[in-house]
Amino acid sequence: MNVVHGLNAPHAYQGGFLSIGNFDGVHRGHQAMLATLVRSAASRNVPAVVFTFDPHPISLLRPEHAPPALSTISRRLELIAESGVDCTIVYPTDHRLLSLTPREFFEQIVQGEIAAAGLVEGPNFFFGHHRAGTIDTLREYCGEANIGLEIVEPVVVAGRMVSSSEIRRLIVAGDVSAAAELLGAPYVLRGVVCHGSERGRTIGFPTANLSEVATLIPRDGVYAGRAVVAGQSYAAAMNVGPNPTFEEQQPKLEVHLLDFEGDLYDQSLRVEFLQRLRDTTRFDSLELLCGQLRRDVDQARSLVKALPAG
Repeated sequence: MNVVHGLNAPHAYQGGFLSIGNFDGVHRGHQAMLATLVRSAASRNVPAVVFTFDPHPISLLRPEHAPPALSTISRRLELIAESGVDCTIVYPTDHRLLSLTPREFFEQIVQGEIAAAGLVEGPNFFFGHHRAGTIDTLREYCGEANIGLEIVEPVVVAGRMVSSSEIRRLIVAGDVSAAAELLGAPYVLRGVVCHGSERGRTIGFPTANLSEVATLIPRDGVYAGRAVVAGQSYAAAMNVGPNPTFEEQQPKLEVHLLDFEGDLYDQSLRVEFLQRLRDTTRFDSLELLCGQLRRDVDQARSLVKALPAG
């Protein structure tokens, strides 16, 4: 997939079918829209093009209301590429773009810069200054310009309408398994391994402490998951939050990689959250804590072992 930062490679995207959006998390609703985009572009033998924003427009307009991200831009691009899209335009969001009226955005960006042959969007699409343009506005403009518009209906999974806001709600609640159903894959975050107290090493459960995490961190608790470092995947038990047994109130994200030996300091670690195992608990003795940690590890190992191959 071609990745273009800004509108500076017209040969990669002009004349294609286009979808515009933030695509945070690239969840199953986004995936349905991208599948339609790729199929429609292929039927016309033109590129399938995504136009996305970095950063999220609301972070410039109302930063105090900016939602925590579900995915970094690199993760977003990775997932969009998996859908078969030919080109993604990552637009460096600025106030000039955000000041365009819906008509100006359509004429200058959609028609002028991208020269879109058709568009694929969801029914809750908004565009232009103050999000004044709706899907009905877009339908009107496309009709005037003789540009095709396909509207992909929302996806419902297990009675829940798939949306980035619903996925955030589930992650904040710690229900990472339900969030994975809406995402179509486990929730992923990345961090850099930093130095901690190294107490875990002394009790037989060494942990990698993650810093520089740019995306939403799930609710405090103990989780089963997988950790990927240098392309190698390991079952993992993870603790999010404080460590009340040792009177440590500073929240942390600690990852215990099963069957791993080596030094992880300053390396990037990818973590997949599979299931919340329990609340954060204060134990009255080190013996009780270690017994529970052994059970957490066994449960994490069993959950990962039960996953389909690949």
